[in-house]
Amino acid sequence: MTFDANNSLTLKIWDRSALHHTLDAAVSDLSARHNTTTCRIAVTCSGPNTFTLSVRGEDRALASA
Repeated sequence: MTFDANNSLTLKIWDRSALHHTLDAAVSDLSARHNTTTCRIAVTCSGPNTFTLSVRGEDRALASA
């Protein structure tokens, strides 16, 4: 299941072995579509096996290392 909105993407990932690869690819795709860096993409676990990726706005502070 994939739900794609203007600034977010929701994925249902059943295969645990593909979890990291699938999320990395989705983050890269969403950042490329919005011409931004990958650190501006927020990943949230929104349910069982369900992840929502969204582009963070300019008003939100980035985490500093």
